[in-house]
Amino acid sequence: MQLSFSLDKPKIELSSYRDRFRQLLLGDLDFHGKNSTYSSHAIHAFPAKFPPQLPRIFIENLTEPNDIVLDPMMGSATALLEALLLGRRGIGVDIDPLALRIGHAKLNPKSVISIEQEGFRVIANAEKQFKEKPFDLEKRLKLRFSEENLKFIDYWFLPKTQIELLSLLEEIEKVENASVRSFLLLNFSSTIITKSGGVSLALDLAHTRPHRVMSKTIQSAVGEFRKRLKRNLQNIYDYDLAQVQFITADGSVEKLPFANESVDLVVTSPPYASNAIDYMRAHKFSLVWMGFSISDLSNLRHSYIGGDSISGINYLPLPGFAQEVVGTIAKADKKKAQVLHRYYSEMTIALQEIKRVLKPEKAAVLVVGNSIMRGISTETDRCLGEIGKHIGFELVHIGVRDLDRDKRMLPARKNGNSMSSQIEARMHQEYILGFMKPRG
Repeated sequence: MQLSFSLDKPKIELSSYRDRFRQLLLGDLDFHGKNSTYSSHAIHAFPAKFPPQLPRIFIENLTEPNDIVLDPMMGSATALLEALLLGRRGIGVDIDPLALRIGHAKLNPKSVISIEQEGFRVIANAEKQFKEKPFDLEKRLKLRFSEENLKFIDYWFLPKTQIELLSLLEEIEKVENASVRSFLLLNFSSTIITKSGGVSLALDLAHTRPHRVMSKTIQSAVGEFRKRLKRNLQNIYDYDLAQVQFITADGSVEKLPFANESVDLVVTSPPYASNAIDYMRAHKFSLVWMGFSISDLSNLRHSYIGGDSISGINYLPLPGFAQEVVGTIAKADKKKAQVLHRYYSEMTIALQEIKRVLKPEKAAVLVVGNSIMRGISTETDRCLGEIGKHIGFELVHIGVRDLDRDKRMLPARKNGNSMSSQIEARMHQEYILGFMKPRG
């Protein structure tokens, strides 16, 4: 199938790579009202992901076909899918297990016909198991999961929903084709982690602020799986194996598994400081069904960039303004200041690795947002800009984009005083840091 998507903006023709880059950063980066659900971008909810037009405009204007585009904190693989659609080679790095599964399901070669056939076989067999052998499913549920995971499942899922989900999961595991199985497992996850609704008792799950509501109306898990499969089948394409240039490295950004000066462009959106968007709080709702233990997921959460643990951290010296911000917050809350110092230390290491693997005179684009700690802004854009310059990047410009509050999956209320909560106070804008690696 031929992939064809119209560009939202024409390719910028300027003689200098740096001039093109600066012009992009100075341009309109809001992309309000644009379609962000084409191809497989919308197959699974993911908090705070950037619109596909944002990475696309940099990939289109700053790279050529077959160039390597790296997203070292890939999240839902938005930048990588855009790289694929533009004929570039994408490399994604993330330690979040669900992010890795989303990337594989989005970008691995797949057959729409096979997904449709296997998906509806899974639905038919799961419905039969659920209707005819519910007690057998209950027994297998208790044998399958640890006491810790069962406690979590019992708290967040109704008994009826539990056995429906298990019936789906067992049938998905019987699918022989790995790519089809991966896609159906992600479809399974998408029935749990949703913008609204979902089959758990949680509200605000996709905003990473889950709270249990016993009065919530819970739809049939099999019915929701069917509904999402039909929708997702309309949004995926038969990728030719030769077109897919996708590599996933499951590891920390502290050491990227790539050669020096091997990447043509970096586009990424690092986490917020202090788990402001706590991905694992949401992702564990489906990961527990995939065999991950609650304890292991909690331990993994502490290793994320932007985590709030302050023990065993390698705190690095920070340049002047970043140190000043940390010091100001320390006057109000020493622990919060340590959390922020950890974040800027880890981002220093990440930027050093990005600089190492990037080719000379090529660009790195970081989409970041500020947090509020004890009423004080973390000034993330200015601090990371300063850190980037301190390690040898040229800071070409810091672009600004206003968030589309009706689409962006951020934990905020649409009505009322926008300053009534810290999370609302910090997430009205994002900043696009444009770095270039000098030659020599």
